[in-house]
Amino acid sequence: MTDAPASSVFPHGQMPGSLELAFVGDSVYDLYVRSRLVRKGGRVNALNRAAVALVNAHAQCESLKRIMPELTPEEAAVVKRARNAKQTATKNADPAEYPYATALEALVGWLYLTKQLERMERLLALATEMEGMN
Repeated sequence: MTDAPASSVFPHGQMPGSLELAFVGDSVYDLYVRSRLVRKGGRVNALNRAAVALVNAHAQCESLKRIMPELTPEEAAVVKRARNAKQTATKNADPAEYPYATALEALVGWLYLTKQLERMERLLALATEMEGMN
């Protein structure tokens, strides 16, 4: 798939809000992690425990920190905007890490919705490499 600028993908050049991008990115990130785990093999209970350990605010915060040096200025702007979005952390999340997890999800959502799938795959591979998924 070809990479398209955000302005040509969204109606009237309007990018969805950060929390809407994170809403999509959460599902895409979860699917990526679960797909990688299934490829490695194992029983479903163990796969689910591993997915839960990787798809949470702490793990996503660490993943974002890992890829930050690799981001383009446009990607970094998406992250910054999402990190600063007004939100309330879930009861199980560290309030200091939650904005970073949301920012990672928003970045993934933005890359997915703008059809920058090769770039998304590259960043997700970098983001998850320390967790032994690659």
